[in-house]
Amino acid sequence: MSGVSSSPEKTAVADGHVVGKLEGSDGPTVIVMACLHGNEPAGLVASRKVLERLVVQPKPIRGRLFVLLGNTAALEARTRYLDRDLNRVWTDERVAEIDHGDPPEDAEARQQAELLRILRGVIESSAGKVYFLDLHTTSAEGPPFLTVGDTLANRDLALALELPLILGLEEQVDGALLEYLNNFGVTTIGVEAGQHDHPESPRRHEAVLWLALDSVGLIFPEAAEDLDDCRRFLRRVRGGAPRVVEVRQRHAIGARDLYRMEPGFVNFDPVRRGQKLATDRSGPVLAAEDGIVLLPLYQGKGEDGFFVAQAVNRMWLRISAGLRRLGLGSTLHWLPGVRRDPELPEALVVDTRIARYCPLEIFHLFGYRKLRRTGTRLVVTRRRFDLAPPDRVSLLRSSK
Repeated sequence: MSGVSSSPEKTAVADGHVVGKLEGSDGPTVIVMACLHGNEPAGLVASRKVLERLVVQPKPIRGRLFVLLGNTAALEARTRYLDRDLNRVWTDERVAEIDHGDPPEDAEARQQAELLRILRGVIESSAGKVYFLDLHTTSAEGPPFLTVGDTLANRDLALALELPLILGLEEQVDGALLEYLNNFGVTTIGVEAGQHDHPESPRRHEAVLWLALDSVGLIFPEAAEDLDDCRRFLRRVRGGAPRVVEVRQRHAIGARDLYRMEPGFVNFDPVRRGQKLATDRSGPVLAAEDGIVLLPLYQGKGEDGFFVAQAVNRMWLRISAGLRRLGLGSTLHWLPGVRRDPELPEALVVDTRIARYCPLEIFHLFGYRKLRRTGTRLVVTRRRFDLAPPDRVSLLRSSK
């Protein structure tokens, strides 16, 4: 791979999209992405600190660690993105355009093409499991949290990291890098460390990184930051936030909507059904149900106005894992009005006129969280590698 340095003195200095890498004995590959949004530098600060500590250790790691820098042009401009959100462009169609040498004409196209080349080089050369951590911050205040696509491998890693776990958020948006990589079998975690400029946001990222590197077996105990201190710190900063929540509502916005969030909301604030959360060109924007608000938008750019979520009892996670390991999801097409999608093996087609009394929670138990509606037709999809990642991950095939 060009542009990757293994020399210790360069591991904390960004060289294009590569901040640094470390290689040790046989083990997993961990990829850390910082600044996929250019106004979120906390992840870069934290990643450099981890690299600087590991590089001076006699035995730093088992496996390989790569730290990548996302939208370098937007980072220089200190803005979320220039033309297009670099975390909304990871679709099979857009990647195919890049592969065919005909990328879209926007400022992020070159950034995406270079990141794709690097990710493919890292992943195709990986002999073991591959993990990807995407480091973000938010425009609103509030406790840090984790986002995952609902696979059992993603869940298991996230639950080891002490922060609130958000299910269903990734499935609400299209083109996220986490979803793109997860669909190939990479175990993925998104980390939202708090408000962009909060002085503790880099430390939160750093603590999560140490716990994640330990959980996947990449680091030796003597090379790590004090892990018990990291756990206590993250428990403190999560405060009274629910341990697990699932997203129930996403309010998507566009540039012409004249969207404005009501002031004062922070992540995990309780909201009531019918409560005014924002205004747009059509008038008040209301909460569809009781719950908590996530990612209220208080910055100029973005496609998500807010999300509303509800707490989940961890008992349901255990029930869900048991049902999925038993393979009972393969019987869902027996339900009235439900059939398998003939083109997508991980999707079910639901006729809502017939299956109107079949609650979405049933599909959620089996990992079917991505929903797309066309009239009375509802397509529910789960991740391809739900139970476990493949023996070898490859990005050189279709993600479907």
